[in-house]
Amino acid sequence: MAPLARIRLAGTIAATAMCVAAATEAAAQSAPQDGTIVLNEQLQLGDVFSHQTINVVNATGQVTVNTSAQGNQASGAVQNDSIVVQSDQDMRGDAIARSDVTLGGDTGGPVNVVTQAGGNYLAASAYDSELGIEATQSNTGDIVSATSQIGTASARLLSGGSVAASAISNTTAVYGEGSVISGSIDQSNDAVVRSYSRIDSQYIPAEASVTAQTIANAIAVNSGQTSGQNLELNQNSTADFIEAESSANTGNGWNLAARARANANQAVLYNEGGSVVMGSNQSNSSYVRSAATTTAYDYGRVEAHASGAANTLSVGNNDIFVEIDNTQFNEGGVDVTSTFVGTNGYDIYVGAEAVGNQVTGYACSECAGYMDARNSQTNSGDVSARANTTVNGSSRAVITGANAVGNAATFYVSRSGN
Repeated sequence: MAPLARIRLAGTIAATAMCVAAATEAAAQSAPQDGTIVLNEQLQLGDVFSHQTINVVNATGQVTVNTSAQGNQASGAVQNDSIVVQSDQDMRGDAIARSDVTLGGDTGGPVNVVTQAGGNYLAASAYDSELGIEATQSNTGDIVSATSQIGTASARLLSGGSVAASAISNTTAVYGEGSVISGSIDQSNDAVVRSYSRIDSQYIPAEASVTAQTIANAIAVNSGQTSGQNLELNQNSTADFIEAESSANTGNGWNLAARARANANQAVLYNEGGSVVMGSNQSNSSYVRSAATTTAYDYGRVEAHASGAANTLSVGNNDIFVEIDNTQFNEGGVDVTSTFVGTNGYDIYVGAEAVGNQVTGYACSECAGYMDARNSQTNSGDVSARANTTVNGSSRAVITGANAVGNAATFYVSRSGN
C-alpha cells in the first residue's frame, strides 16, 4: 500500500487546501481507504471586525458596497482521487461586519450593498472521486453580526437596487460530481447571531429589495451525475437568540420588498444518481426571531415577508433510494412578524411563517424510488407568526398570510406524471 500524503493546516483567519492527484474510480459508497489526508486545525481567539462608512451625493452611476468579516475559513477540492478531510474549527472571538451608506440627492445607477459576517466556514468539493469528511465547528464567541444601513429620508434611488445582510455562525458546504461523499459533520453555536438590513428613502421608481438572513448552524451538501451520500449530521444551538430583521422604507416606491429569514439549525442535502443514507440530530434552545417591515406613503407593489425556524432538514435524491434517521428537539421560542404600513397604492403582500421542527424527504421524480424514514420531533418552545397590515388610504389588492407550526414532517416518493 502506498504511503498516504498528509497536509496539516493551522491558522487564525483562513486556510485553503487544494489536492489534485492521479485517476481513481469512485466505486463504493464508503470512506476512502487510500489517498490524500488533509488535517485542518484553526483557532480564532480575537475579534474580526470590518466596517465601511460611505457618503454619496448625486451619484450618476451605480453604488456597490461589499463588507465581510470571517473568523475561520478553509476550502479544498479533489479530482480523480480519494481524499479525507479532517477539520476542526474553533471560533472564540466576535465577527462583526457593518456597512453605513449615506445617499444624498439623486442616485442614478442601482444601489447594491452586501454585508456578511461568519464564524467558521468549510467548503469541500469532489469530482469523480471519493470524499471523506470529518468536520467539527464550534463558536463560543459573543456575537456574529452583519448590518447594512442605507440612504436618508431624502434619498432618491432612481434605479432601485438591493440591500442585504447575512450572518452565519457555522457553515459547511460540500459539493460533488460523480463522487461518493461520506463522513460526519458536527456544529455547535453559543454566540448570538444577528443580521439587520435597512433602507430609508424618499423616492424609488424601480425594484428595490432589503433582505436579512441569519443562521446559527448551516450545512449544505449538493452532489449529482451519479453520486452518493452517506453522512451523519449533528447541530446544536444554545445561544441566547438568533435574529434577522429587515426594514424597507420610502415615501414613494414602485416595487419595494423587505424579507427576513432566521434559522437556528439548517441542513439541506440533494443528490442525483446514487443512494442517500443519512442520520441527523438537531437541537435548539435559542430564541429565534425574524421580522420584516415595509413602509410607503405611495406604492405600486410592496412586500413584507418573514420566516423563522428552530430546526430544518431537507433531504432529496433524484434516484431510487433514500434513508433518513432524523431527530429534532426544540425548546427555544420562534417569533416571526411581518408588517406593512402605507397610505395609497396598488398591491400588498404580507406573509409570516414560523416552525419549531421541520423535515422534508423525497426520492426519485422519474423512477420507482424507495424511502426508509425514521423521524422523532419534540417541540416545547412557543411558535408564533404574525402578519400586520395597515392601509391609511386606498389600495387595489391586499394578500396576507400567517402560518405557525410546532412540528412538520413531509416524506414522499413521486412517480413520473405525479
